[in-house]
Amino acid sequence: MRRLEEEKILTALCLPGVDWTGACALVCKKGRDQTAMSQQNESLSARMSRGFTRAGRNIAEIGTTFKEGDWTAKLSFLIMGFGQLVHKQFLRGIIFLGTEILFIYYMITFGAQYLSKLPTLGTVETYVDKSGKIPITVYGDNSFLILLYGLLTIFVIAAFIFMWRMNVGQQRQIQKLKESGKSLPTTRDDLKSLLNEHFAATLLAIPNLGVFVFIILPIIFMVCIAFTNYDANHQSPTNLFWWVGLENFKNLFSMGSSGFGNTFFQVLAWTLVWAFFATFLNFFLGLGVAIMINKKGIKFKKLWRTILVMTIAVPQFVSLLYMYKMFANDGLVNTYLLKWGLIESYIPFWTYAMSSRILIILINVWIGVPYMMLMTTGILMNIPEDLYESARIDGANAWQMFRKITLPYMFFVLGPYLLTSFTGNLNNFNVIYLLTQGQPTTMSMTGGAGGTDLLITWLYKLTVNDTNYRMAAVIGIMVFAVTAIISLVVYRILPSVRDEEGFQ
Repeated sequence: MRRLEEEKILTALCLPGVDWTGACALVCKKGRDQTAMSQQNESLSARMSRGFTRAGRNIAEIGTTFKEGDWTAKLSFLIMGFGQLVHKQFLRGIIFLGTEILFIYYMITFGAQYLSKLPTLGTVETYVDKSGKIPITVYGDNSFLILLYGLLTIFVIAAFIFMWRMNVGQQRQIQKLKESGKSLPTTRDDLKSLLNEHFAATLLAIPNLGVFVFIILPIIFMVCIAFTNYDANHQSPTNLFWWVGLENFKNLFSMGSSGFGNTFFQVLAWTLVWAFFATFLNFFLGLGVAIMINKKGIKFKKLWRTILVMTIAVPQFVSLLYMYKMFANDGLVNTYLLKWGLIESYIPFWTYAMSSRILIILINVWIGVPYMMLMTTGILMNIPEDLYESARIDGANAWQMFRKITLPYMFFVLGPYLLTSFTGNLNNFNVIYLLTQGQPTTMSMTGGAGGTDLLITWLYKLTVNDTNYRMAAVIGIMVFAVTAIISLVVYRILPSVRDEEGFQ
């Protein structure tokens, strides 16, 4: 295929009357694309090679530091910060020595006991001692705390190893400065460095700690829960839970009567359908409304925009709850249809899964189109009018101009937004739960899932209603996997990423 394209380019260059500028641009673009592709293909292997090289260099540097260093450097391998204190780098020495003291104290008094029980998540069960006159509950191991604090201890050990490596690196730096006859940085120099060159690291230290404690650690804890049997029958502190390997994942994909496979694939299919329509139906309808309002000859443009924007002024949860009541069996829609004689009995909008899903998509259109109309209006006003004038001169009709000019421009500018909107709709909890709470229930679905449940609302039900934390954790991992795969695939084909120079 590549050879055929190259032959076409060379043939075009030999034709009489050829546009040499365009042909040369095509050749240059072809070369740039091939160079970028080769760099991209080489990046993974080069990155892996650099990683192994860096690891080998670190090991070699540790050995060299111990071999060539003086007695203070050797002793610093055991007592962190000793070399810095001897060479009057008191701030560094106190930090490293304090880190080691705190680490030892933490491991002896707290971390070691939880780390030792992490492989089993506890073996001593809680029981009620009835030997006395008054029954006494004797608590055993707490699997939840063992898992949580065991993971925390692993991270503390990793942080200590990182600090130990920094201590060794500074010993090597001290040795080099002494050999070259240069003076060592003093405590005042270190303080100035923390407030000047390294001020960003100083300023971000506490936020980074917060990110780890409140984001990274809970995510890893949730992933670990997916490999245990933590549910309503195995809740701490009264009952233990333990590692079960891939049993929960097998249960999720099992198509038997006791498995979640049938329900999972139904919910996943509806989640993808919902996200697609909630994103692109709103986009095309909002774009269509914006084009009609911005069209020359349309009067009262500000009035039409104001009417549409009024739906945004109302809080979304109020609108959703009101819309649910409107389409209820005794709601306004059924009441007036019966009053006008258009129907003989009420329409069960929320009784069946298919009708509920269609109604949810339509209600979401009513909520989402005004946002998209405002966004696309601003972009439409920035499309150069010369493009449309040139197209009209060439004889293009309205549909051709929309397909060749308006739509590519919109996708180029709004591509990243549409991607984030799609992934956001995959996890759109508010619309589904406020309208139907995932109902109606169907006989073919298990695990408390309803006909309109998304993966995220099903996860919520498993956690809050059924306290089935293990399957909720598995579904959480699946939500992440689906979102990540779709985001990566779509991101690589976005016009704003794939062909930015060609568009410009």
